[in-house]
Amino acid sequence: MGEIQRPGALYQQVAAEIRKAIAAGEFPPGAPLPSESQLIARYGVSRPTVRNAISALRTEGLIEVIHGKGSFVRALPAPSLVIDRSVARKAKSFVLGHAWETVEDPTVYRTEVTATTAPLLELAEGEALFGVDRLLTDPSTGTRALHRMLIPFAVAEEGEGRPLAEHPDMEPGQIYAALAAAGHSLAWTETVGARMPQPDERSALDIPEATPVVTSTRITRGTDDRPLVLEELRASGARAQFSYRITADTTRASGAARSS
Repeated sequence: MGEIQRPGALYQQVAAEIRKAIAAGEFPPGAPLPSESQLIARYGVSRPTVRNAISALRTEGLIEVIHGKGSFVRALPAPSLVIDRSVARKAKSFVLGHAWETVEDPTVYRTEVTATTAPLLELAEGEALFGVDRLLTDPSTGTRALHRMLIPFAVAEEGEGRPLAEHPDMEPGQIYAALAAAGHSLAWTETVGARMPQPDERSALDIPEATPVVTSTRITRGTDDRPLVLEELRASGARAQFSYRITADTTRASGAARSS
């Protein structure tokens, strides 16, 4: 075929064509890519252009280069950890589906509602929050996760003895119990996404290059569907996946879990 003619650097165009061929199944996981000479002939470009394209795909984590053998489509391993995101109520306590170990003491700090968290918490920007950050590890696989809990000051002041204001670093299950004791009928909504990690996340989670972080954003809702607490769990997309138990709900199309 003739040399590619599209906007952008030529090596990026070649990388895009190879990426498309991989996505289409022409080069399945574990399979070798054509040799440099074959790629040069296929795309009508120079050797440096092909090498730059391969380098770009390697940086993305899409291929791996084995010295003396060539370039191969990376076979991504199956996630080593399934994180159960369910919540169960037993009498006055709440039990989370996955049991984590805390690597170090949680960090508690004061923060504010931002443009990102305002619509989730249904609060105005600048309102005061307690922030609690934890570094967690799964005892069976060693997979790490970052957990953040954001508690509005107004919510922390609720309940006899103001338990959340006095101890915002309680475990999530204990926080749910404190909210229920304050008179709330609890429900949870959760969204999952993926993005490339920040440098500090990559270091804390021990994430290799070109590997996304998978995120779970959970909102605990109380009486009248009011958002009470915002949680975020982040883990390596190559090592973890989230699991949910879904039950029919006649009042919620979103499949939120509600406490009994």
